[in-house]
Amino acid sequence: MDNFSTPERRQVVDLTAVNRFLAKMYGLMALAVFVSAVTAYLTMTSYKVPVMTFFGAHPAMLWLTMLVPVGLSMGISFKATRNPVAGTIMLMLLAITYGFVFALIAGFYTGSTIATAFVSAAAIFVGMAVIGTTTKRSLDNIGAYARAALIGLIVALVVNLFLQNPMIDYVFSIIAVVIFTALTAYDAQKMKELYLNYGNQVSATGLATVGALQLYLDFINLFIYLLEIFGIGGRRN
Repeated sequence: MDNFSTPERRQVVDLTAVNRFLAKMYGLMALAVFVSAVTAYLTMTSYKVPVMTFFGAHPAMLWLTMLVPVGLSMGISFKATRNPVAGTIMLMLLAITYGFVFALIAGFYTGSTIATAFVSAAAIFVGMAVIGTTTKRSLDNIGAYARAALIGLIVALVVNLFLQNPMIDYVFSIIAVVIFTALTAYDAQKMKELYLNYGNQVSATGLATVGALQLYLDFINLFIYLLEIFGIGGRRN
């Protein structure tokens, strides 16, 4: 991350400060997940008819909505450490946008499938986050391999958009779960290391927001691909 590429690096050894940073980061991440869940629920219940009517009349807006998270993610990554308040606001806007997208996706799956995918994603996330935060072993190699594999997976998914092969989608979903499982542990460790190295040089709240973004995206991708896996036979007719 270019925001932290300074030559001088001083270790932060105050365990209380480290724990406070981790609590803030995971708290923001959990809040983002909660906001997404509430947004998805409201979209599929109280506002289902106007939402479906709007996108039925303006289908191009759906694609625009899909692009909004990209811009918000970039904004958080570059802005959060300089302006923590703006970073936090953008994180919540990102959560709202994803919640809206989840509501559209959820219409294709049964409630039990969605619940199973969410609980499974949460269990995997918590386990990997604990490992990444507490392990003394460097996960840099695992992170590098996972990111390289993610690039290859994205290319393969784009190709399969034209092939429309459900079995390939299923296999890719399994691979994606493995990738984001590894990335969850890696990102958890990396954010702790960033705080240890730069916590006294940048805003701790801003850094926690950047970490919350990374971990939120890991969790969301775990959930989406697990939903695809469990959705075999669990789609609505």
